[in-house]
Amino acid sequence: MTDKKGNTTEELVKTLIEGLHENKAVDIVKIDLRKIESSVCKYFLICHGTSSTHVNGIAVSAEEYVREKINERMWRIEGQQNSQWILLDYADVVVHIFQKEYREFYRLESLWADATVTKIKNA
Repeated sequence: MTDKKGNTTEELVKTLIEGLHENKAVDIVKIDLRKIESSVCKYFLICHGTSSTHVNGIAVSAEEYVREKINERMWRIEGQQNSQWILLDYADVVVHIFQKEYREFYRLESLWADATVTKIKNA
């Protein structure tokens, strides 16, 4: 699907991954939810940082990178107050940036086991 700026969802995913790499996000995973009937979006990107400062930095870096590269703006951001789990909502793509212990606790990857999960190599 192409948005009003002419970007496809796949371009957004690619650019978000690049933005996550910019600030050294750890263990990036892409979950393709397009074949999941009850899904709220097309893709999840999940990663973690090493501290609340790192998690916040990853979120800010990714958001700025996407805006600069493809002029795409977030619809909504959640969780910046404590930076344990920050969610960047781009409608078709939702990015989850955790502190490691919260990622292990919530285990989002296992909740969407029916979807296609792709581990992204470090840049």
